[in-house]
Amino acid sequence: MVENLPVEEPLGLRVSAILIALNQIEPLRRAVAALEKSTDRERLEILVVDLGSQDGSAQIDTEFPGVVMLRLPHNFGATKAMNIGTRTAKADLMFYLSPDVEVAPDTVTKLAEKLEEDSDAAAVCPLLVDEARKPVSRIYKLPTAESLKGEMVAVALDLDQESVNVEYPGRQAVLVRKQFVKGMNYFDERFGEFWADADLAMQIRRGLKKIRLYPLIQVVRHGDTSPSAERGLLAADRAGGAASFIGKYYGFMAGLGFRIGAALKALVRFDLKQFIALVSGAKVDGSQ
Repeated sequence: MVENLPVEEPLGLRVSAILIALNQIEPLRRAVAALEKSTDRERLEILVVDLGSQDGSAQIDTEFPGVVMLRLPHNFGATKAMNIGTRTAKADLMFYLSPDVEVAPDTVTKLAEKLEEDSDAAAVCPLLVDEARKPVSRIYKLPTAESLKGEMVAVALDLDQESVNVEYPGRQAVLVRKQFVKGMNYFDERFGEFWADADLAMQIRRGLKKIRLYPLIQVVRHGDTSPSAERGLLAADRAGGAASFIGKYYGFMAGLGFRIGAALKALVRFDLKQFIALVSGAKVDGSQ
């Protein structure tokens, strides 16, 4: 007589990788191909949120059928795209990843293990390196009204440590507990393209949790193809988002003063589009 052996239930999804893409087909293809080689691929969900690309990025799922594709008709900004991706994601851990970043096969599992075993951490991140394996991670202190007036200066990292507590690692490659993002009512859509990652970092600190960077877990960043904020609406979005961040955490008048100062600087440069955008509160949100 053959005994009925217990049937093992398949393990559910562990991590959802969320990539926001806008006309970045080659970096996106490389990033997705690397994720497809991940250890425990069956427990990894890959979501691509496309912001109205015209270069084929929106059809990346024809090359990689395992990708969950979320096609938006316009550029609604990174904040709204991150919210759409997070609400769609099925796993408990969210891996926000830039298309410029190429992971190793064990990156996702190693980061997940670190976060799952660390109750004090709300997020973990790898070390970004270039193709020559030189560290290129840019880690900052949380923005203040003063630091946002100029160029933010990156802080030095002690890469000899097993892990380093960091304040603001950006969103190039960061693994976050979904429950934490839900607890902050998702990303604040007062932000458009910029500063939602700083808002997340501030919420983590206010929640008395940590963000830890692991120097021995490394991913390659192949340059930066994300939107530039040199002029126009993107520049206004960056400055206006900074004003919203300051207003949220340092007081309404501080935020208003920052916005007025940024608008006056745009006027002095005769950048009327940026001036009008700052005065009106316009941001990258798909309404352009």
